[in-house]
Amino acid sequence: MAISDPQPEVSGPPAGRTTGLFRTKSVEQSLRDTDEPDAKLRKDLTSWDLTIFGVAVVVGAGIFTLTARTAGQMAGPAVSLAFVFAAVACGLAALCYAEFASTVPVAGSAYTFSYATFGELIAWIIGWDLILEFALGTSVVAKGWSQYLGTVMGDRPAIWHFGSIKFDWGAVLLIAILAVLLAMGTKLSSRVSAVAVAIKLAVIALVVVVGLTYFKASNLKPFIPKSVPNTGAETSKLHQTLFQLVTGGGHSSFGWYGLLAAASIVFFAFIGFDVVATAAEETKDPQRNVPRGILGSLAIVTVLYVAVSLVLTGMVPYTDLQGEDATLATAFAVHGVTWAKNIISIGALAGLTTVVMVLFLGQTRVLFAMSRDGLMPRKLAKTGSRGTPVRITAIVGVICAVLAGFVDFGTLEEMVNIGTLFAFVLVSLGVIVLRRTRPDLKRGFRVPLVPFVPILAVIACAWLMFNLSVETWLRFVIWMAVGFAVYFLYGRKHSLLGRANREVTKNQ
Repeated sequence: MAISDPQPEVSGPPAGRTTGLFRTKSVEQSLRDTDEPDAKLRKDLTSWDLTIFGVAVVVGAGIFTLTARTAGQMAGPAVSLAFVFAAVACGLAALCYAEFASTVPVAGSAYTFSYATFGELIAWIIGWDLILEFALGTSVVAKGWSQYLGTVMGDRPAIWHFGSIKFDWGAVLLIAILAVLLAMGTKLSSRVSAVAVAIKLAVIALVVVVGLTYFKASNLKPFIPKSVPNTGAETSKLHQTLFQLVTGGGHSSFGWYGLLAAASIVFFAFIGFDVVATAAEETKDPQRNVPRGILGSLAIVTVLYVAVSLVLTGMVPYTDLQGEDATLATAFAVHGVTWAKNIISIGALAGLTTVVMVLFLGQTRVLFAMSRDGLMPRKLAKTGSRGTPVRITAIVGVICAVLAGFVDFGTLEEMVNIGTLFAFVLVSLGVIVLRRTRPDLKRGFRVPLVPFVPILAVIACAWLMFNLSVETWLRFVIWMAVGFAVYFLYGRKHSLLGRANREVTKNQ
């Protein structure tokens, strides 16, 4: 059965702006769309499920690899402080996400929120931005999972070689399995995530307990090592952070420049808590459960990251972690604890499985929301008998499998960070806008001290963006330019809101 094209409400104050590039979709219309029979998601999730999803996506291999690499190459023992800086920015943004998700419990997260506040063009751009974040995130993390699979299999990479072409079959296998699970329902996905989360938390607890037996406070000194200029191929202006380029700080590691750059990099480890908001439409009592899921998961993972980073840098001098392949296992190897490598690999496998699953979920829900609004092909929004967007899940699975199977991402990982931070900025500004334009809306959670807290969130996220490389900024601008082109060539003409407006104008 074809999906019907309901005509959005275009009259009365709740409809907001109804014409032009910045026409807004009313909150009431967004909520009515969730009851559309052929494009309806099943409400199965509780606050516990959302917390599991949040911890599942945030605690991944980053805690085993990113922590060690960032300590050894950029921040030294102050890597724990870098995690705190990143967590503060995420926490401020999380408060804004919690208010929006409890007010507009609709699939699409920042895309849906932007549609209600800034209008269609901005909503499209943020949706396009989230597509980048989730697609790259899913593919990059799937490749990381494949690397750990190779370690577990006896250091035999899960890669097939066809001449000069490499095919990462491990990453493709993971994405294929998760695509089937997600198509079968979010509740089943939550149960699988709960098992994997239990495994990786047990591994992290073991690492912390054993690591404390080798802890020496003297290894934490100097806490912020003296700045050291970088030499070699990676010193061009494109590889400097934008902050270093503007202030003339050069390309350096450690010191305050290194610490600030490290905060922007370890932010990658927090990416994903916003995915909880994309599942708002599938949540029972979202006004209460979504804020709990978002804030609860962020609090848990922040404590875990800080604890692990302090134990790691207390086990060995940070100079022992300066190799490109440094991981948490490196610190244990220094002390002759060789069994830790396999234990950590198992924890990383479990951790990355859930990260890929929840990023994959976020990608499908953003595309689902955009398709339901007509900004993407409308037929993609059809849900199956289990209340999941099977078509979108299959398409996203194929695209991510191709990317993970054949593409070597390199520094493209930073694109995920800048895309997420951009979304955080818009959501934080959106809270201020919606408070002024729709003070009458029921809010299950309210950000305290508005507009002070949202403004702080904007400043914190913009600051982290400022500390990403010039190369990443250039790629981001190009991706956004492509997004504008796609919107004007397709999205603007097929928008349901735009079609409704044209019908009203035609009949007047």
